[in-house]
Amino acid sequence: MIGYVTDDDVERWKREGRDDIFHVIENEQAFWAGDHFVSARDGRILMCCPFLTWDGSGAACSIYETRPNVCRNYRPGSSQICPQWRPNRRERQDR
Repeated sequence: MIGYVTDDDVERWKREGRDDIFHVIENEQAFWAGDHFVSARDGRILMCCPFLTWDGSGAACSIYETRPNVCRNYRPGSSQICPQWRPNRRERQDR
């Protein structure tokens, strides 16, 4: 599975019959390497999420309506997928 996909995401995609999502996940075999995705298949760095599409003026999520929970709950700095994220950031801010 691709980095940060939860069991809930997988079950939802199975119920929805989203074989297109599973095809991309199986084809890329991406994993999170701390600050970027890497293809487990060939070791190349993936420059962005494999579900981003480009329309000439910007990017859009091609699975937005059923995106993974990590994307649904994302706020800048709130997740390891953000370069601004720091471990225990929230705990330090609460002190």
